[in-house]
Amino acid sequence: MNVILVLRILGILLAFLAAVLLAPIPFSLYYADGAWPSLLASSLICGVLGGGLILKCRSQKELAVRDGFAVVTLGWSAYALFGSLPYLLSGSIPSVMDAVFETMSGFTTTGATILTDIEALAPSILFWRALTQWLGGMGFIVLSLAILPMLGVGGMQMFKAEMPGPTADRLKPRIQDTAKLLWGVYVLLTGAQTLLLMFGGLSFFDALCHAFTTLASGGFSPKNASVGAYESAYVDWVIILFMFLAAVNFALHYQVLRGRGRELWRNEEFRVFFGLVLGIIALVMWANHDAVYTSLLDNLRYSSFQVVSIITTTGFGTADYALWPGMSQLLLFFAMFVGGCAGSTAGGMKIARLLLLFKHAHVQIFRSIHPRAVRLVKLGDAPVDREVMQAILGFFALWMGIFMVATVLMAATGLDMVSAAGSVIATLGVIGPGFGSVGPAENYAHIVPFGKSVLVLCMLLGRLELFTVLVLFFPSFWRK
Repeated sequence: MNVILVLRILGILLAFLAAVLLAPIPFSLYYADGAWPSLLASSLICGVLGGGLILKCRSQKELAVRDGFAVVTLGWSAYALFGSLPYLLSGSIPSVMDAVFETMSGFTTTGATILTDIEALAPSILFWRALTQWLGGMGFIVLSLAILPMLGVGGMQMFKAEMPGPTADRLKPRIQDTAKLLWGVYVLLTGAQTLLLMFGGLSFFDALCHAFTTLASGGFSPKNASVGAYESAYVDWVIILFMFLAAVNFALHYQVLRGRGRELWRNEEFRVFFGLVLGIIALVMWANHDAVYTSLLDNLRYSSFQVVSIITTTGFGTADYALWPGMSQLLLFFAMFVGGCAGSTAGGMKIARLLLLFKHAHVQIFRSIHPRAVRLVKLGDAPVDREVMQAILGFFALWMGIFMVATVLMAATGLDMVSAAGSVIATLGVIGPGFGSVGPAENYAHIVPFGKSVLVLCMLLGRLELFTVLVLFFPSFWRK
């Protein structure tokens, strides 16, 4: 691994973080919340350290595949560490472990929080909290590729390492152009949602914060009661729409904006995702009927919101699903494993992977009946390479293995099994709220530091989809 080049790129990323940390300062001055010195000091620390790495580390070599993995994993970790400075310096979160937990939850778009009174924080700190999710949604690595051409050398390695899903769609020949297109769609949808929420009565601040965290599939809200605080059917349906859009492959959004709307329905993954969402909503409504909601419209509204929020791994709440019937909770637990489409901001295993796993199982059963038959696994009309299929099988095995090991570790901290499993699936699937003592009406403040460190690692593994992080633990990775 080219350590000098990796350190130089990390310096560039820290310099970018320094610039981003200035964004909440206008809100601090406007609301006179007194947090701007902490934000400015955080920016200066990141700027000095990043500038020092840029000046000291110079390399003419190209970025190799293993360098890309290192930059993404170490970059995300550095952002979680240095992005916690506003919380620490302002006194909003005095504990280092808690501040890193909250920041990692932000940049990985998990949405798990240790805060017991969110509305007590300064508005500029709440804006920073939402901004971490918006940056993490599409990925600060992709943003860096879009605005820093110097990272274009070998940039596809970082793009593939960071972008969620089995494959990273390349819309343009140059990686910078691809990143710019993806971010252009992302910004456009964010602006559209902000305007629609303001039309529904939200202030610019609340609308922007919720747009940031909806399009990122993050779920941080500046309100203690999350979206439920507004008690507005209009706001709920706007957020449902954009949560769903955020969980769709952004390459498809680009095609639709170009007037190729048919590409959306031709995409097999989108059709399965759309059908699955409708199916789970219908089943949850059936389970909730009379037991929770007597009104059909209320049942449709609250059931739809919670199903879409969970399956897209956003984690907003308008109802306490811990009080719903067991069948509804079981369906939501299943949805936590699924996630959204590949190439979206959603977490989870992704529809494409699960779809291919079922198709692979079907082919294996067919071959056991017809040993001489030749039958390929296809996604849409395209055959899936054996290497891709092997990677998906490996991902599934690792995902389930990490889920079980992490659940045992969390149980060892004193959590009951429901809370232990709920906390792991909520962080590994980058969802936020889980079950038990980390349910929608609870938070993660009561978890011991060791448990929080396990969940921080789960967030990182879940956001970067296992392989990008795990390769760093192989001794061969560090050998030349």
